[in-house]
Amino acid sequence: MTSYSLNSATGLTWTLRATAGPIDTPVADLDVPATVPGEVQLDLLAAGLIDDPFDGANEKIQAWIGYCDWQYRTTFDWTPDGAERHDLVADGLDTAATITLNGTEVGRTQNQHRGYRFDVATLLVAGENELVIDFRSPIEFAREQEALLGARPTVMHHPFNAIRKVASNFGWDWGIDISSSGIVKSIGIESWSGVRIATVRPLTDIDGDTGILHAHVDLEWATTTSSDETLSVSIDGVTESTVIKSGQADVTVRVDAGSIDRWWPRGYGDQPLYDVTVTVGGAEWSSRIGFRTIEIDTAPDRHGSPFSILVNGQLIGIRGANWIPDDAFVTRITRERYRTRIADAVDANMNLLRVWGGGMYESDDFYDACDELGVLVWQDFLFACAAYAEEDPLKSEVEAEARQNITRHSTHPSLALFNGCNENIWGYLEWDWRRQLGDRTWGEGYYLDLLPSLVAELAPGTPYSPGSPFSFTKYAHPNDPRNGTVHIWDVWNSKDYTVYADYAPRFASEFGFQGPPAWSTLTGAVHDEPLEPYGEQMLVHQKADQGNLKLERGLGAHLPQPRSIDEWHWATQLNQARALRFGIEHFRSLWPLNTGSIIWQLNDDWPVISWAAVDYFGHRKPLWHALKHAYADRLLTIQPRDGVPTLIAHNDSAERWTTTVAVSRQKFDGTKLATQNIDIEVEPRDIVSVPFDDDVLSVTDATRQFVEARTATENPAFWYFAEDPELALEPIEAALDITVDPSEGGLAVTLVAKSLVKDLVLQADRLYPQASVDKGLVTLAAGSSVVLTLTGVTDGAAVEGFPVLCSVNDLVTG
Repeated sequence: MTSYSLNSATGLTWTLRATAGPIDTPVADLDVPATVPGEVQLDLLAAGLIDDPFDGANEKIQAWIGYCDWQYRTTFDWTPDGAERHDLVADGLDTAATITLNGTEVGRTQNQHRGYRFDVATLLVAGENELVIDFRSPIEFAREQEALLGARPTVMHHPFNAIRKVASNFGWDWGIDISSSGIVKSIGIESWSGVRIATVRPLTDIDGDTGILHAHVDLEWATTTSSDETLSVSIDGVTESTVIKSGQADVTVRVDAGSIDRWWPRGYGDQPLYDVTVTVGGAEWSSRIGFRTIEIDTAPDRHGSPFSILVNGQLIGIRGANWIPDDAFVTRITRERYRTRIADAVDANMNLLRVWGGGMYESDDFYDACDELGVLVWQDFLFACAAYAEEDPLKSEVEAEARQNITRHSTHPSLALFNGCNENIWGYLEWDWRRQLGDRTWGEGYYLDLLPSLVAELAPGTPYSPGSPFSFTKYAHPNDPRNGTVHIWDVWNSKDYTVYADYAPRFASEFGFQGPPAWSTLTGAVHDEPLEPYGEQMLVHQKADQGNLKLERGLGAHLPQPRSIDEWHWATQLNQARALRFGIEHFRSLWPLNTGSIIWQLNDDWPVISWAAVDYFGHRKPLWHALKHAYADRLLTIQPRDGVPTLIAHNDSAERWTTTVAVSRQKFDGTKLATQNIDIEVEPRDIVSVPFDDDVLSVTDATRQFVEARTATENPAFWYFAEDPELALEPIEAALDITVDPSEGGLAVTLVAKSLVKDLVLQADRLYPQASVDKGLVTLAAGSSVVLTLTGVTDGAAVEGFPVLCSVNDLVTG
C-alpha cells in the first residue's frame, strides 16, 4: 500500500471560500489560504480577516460563520502506480460535506465522529486533479435534519442532537459557540492491490499468567480474482499464521503469548505494553496492547447497588475527572497538549478520566498516553443532555460511528467501560421530556439495545453502562445515590457545598463547583473597564445560567463578601477548591460504600469561568491543588460522625500505613491547649476511624482556636469551630515571614508562619503568564513552614503581597 497525503504539511495548497449564507463583507468572494487539517475560523484568523474568536465579545460578532456554507479546494498531481485500488480516505470531516473529484461527486458525509473511504480509481487522472469539499452550514444542516426527524428536547439553543457533530461545538454552559466547519483530520489517497487490512480488534484474555490474544481481522479485497494469502499475527516474539482464501472477509487468529505481566491502573501496579503486528500480502497493521481484565460489580447489597470497577479482580478506588475536548478548535489539540493535560491528572493523583458524551472520541494520542500512564478511560458514547431520534438517517450514522470507535478503542488496555449517554435517561424521566416527546423515540433504543449489543459483539469483556447517572436496578430512579452512579448538581445550582455531606453515593460520576480561571487567562480575554463580575465581556466568558450570581451565593457564610475584583477572583477560586475538597473527602470517608468520585471537570476548551481544575492555558487553579490533596493515596480527614468531629484515615495504597498522628487543639499563635497522639495502622485499601479525646474538642474560643492532625509525611487535616469571617486571623504581614532566594529557573519562596495562615496560594501567573509554582492551597499553623518553588520569574520583590500571595487572612483582614 502507498499513501499520498493531501494534508497541508506536504506542501499542498488549499483554499477556503464562503459560498452561501450571511457572509461578512471582508470575506465575500475571497479565496482564503487554508490549512488541512483545520477549521474555518482558524484560517480566517490566520489571514487577518477576523480577530481571535476567544477574545472579548468576538463570539457574538463572529456568529455569522456558523450560518455559512464553506468550500475547500485544492489541486494535486497524481501519477498511476499500477495499484488496483485507489481510495480517497477522509478520517474526519466536520460535518455535512459533499466531495467532488475532477467535477464528479464522490460522496456525501454527515458525521464528524467517523471516517470515510471512497474508491476513486475511475475518477483520478494522470497529472493535475482537482478536489473540492463543500460543507453545509452546521447550524442550517442541523435545523434541516431536525425538521426531517422531528424536534426533540435539548439543553442548548441549536439542535445539536439532530446531527452527529461535537455537541459542545454549538456552545455549552462552559463552552463557546463556534459552530465550526472543516477538514479536521488527515485526508489522502491510499493505493493498494490484493488484500487490505480494514480493521483489527486485538482482544485479550488471561489464563493464569498466560496471555492469550484473539486477533479479529477484517479484510477487504481489490478484486475477486486475488490469490490466497498468508496472514500472520505476532506478539512478543510469538507468531501464528493462517491461510486465508481470496475474498475472505474476516479471520480470527489466536496467539498464546506465554507468560505476561498484567496491565494495572496507576497506584496498583505497572503498565506493561506489548507490540502486536498483523501482516497479510503487502499490508501491515501494528499497535500495542496490554493484558488485563476489567469488570463492574453492580450486584445488589444491603445498601442498594454498588458501582465497583475491578481490574484483574482488584477493586479500584476511583479518583477521577470528567474530560472535555481540550480546545474548542479540535485541530489545535496536539499530542504534546494531550500529554501535558493528562500529566495534570496524574500529578493530581487521578487514576481515571471520563470522556464525556458531549465531546468527541479523542485521538489515539489521548488513549496512548492513558495506556502508558495507567489512567483508566471511561468512554461515553456521544449523546448528552438531549433526546435523540432513533430513525434514519441518524440511526445508521450512530451505528457506523459506534462500530468504528469500539473497534479503535479495543486496542487500549486503559479502556475501563463504555457508557451509553450523559444524563439522557435522567432527562427523560425528570426534565419534562415525556410530555414533549409523546410516543416519539428519544434514544432509549440506543442505550439499552444497539450500543450494548455492539459492545458485546466487537469488544466482549468490556463493561457497559446505559448511562450516567444510572442505578442498575429496574425500579430505581436513575439518579438514586443508593444505586450505581449519581450526578450531584443541586449543590452548585441552589445549595451550600456542605450539602455534599448529606449524600452517601455509591459512586459520584459527576459533580462540580465553578471558579474563574487564572488571572492572566481571565484578563487576557476580558477587557471590561472597570473589570467587574457583571461586565459585558465577563459574562460572555461565563456560560452557566446565573453563573456569577451562583458564585456569590456559594460563598455563603464561608468567606467574606469580596470588596474588589481581586478579592472576587481569589475568593471564588478558593471557594471552588474548598467545595470539591469537602465533597471528595466526605465521599472517601465512606469507603468502601463509596467506591469513587469523578469531578466535573479537569480541563477547559477556551478561556472561561468554569468548573475546570486546569484552565485553557494550562494554569493549575487552586482547585487542582485541592484535588491533589483530596485524591492522595493516603488521606487524613476530619469528618463529623453523629455530629462529633472524628479522625478518618483512608489508605488507598498497596502498603500497610502505620504512623502516629499528632493531634492538637491550639491557638492561632501556636499555643497548645490540648494534645493527643494517635497510633494508627491501616491495611492496604482500607479505612479507619478514631475518636478524639474530649479535651481536644473542648473549644473555649471558637474564633481563635482550631484542631490540627499531623503526621510526619502526609498532608495535615484541620478542623475549625467557626467560619472564616468570624476567625480572628492576623494580617498576612504579621502572620508570615517571607524569604525569597534565587533558584535554578526561578525563585525559592520560604514561608514561615508566626500565626495561623489559611489556604495560601501564590498566583504565579500574576507575575508572568507563563510562570508556575509547585505547591498551593497550603495551610500553615504557627511555627510551620513551606518552600514554594517558583519557575519563570526572577523578581522576588513582587512576590510578597496580595493579590500575588493570597490567603484567607487577606480576605478576612483586608
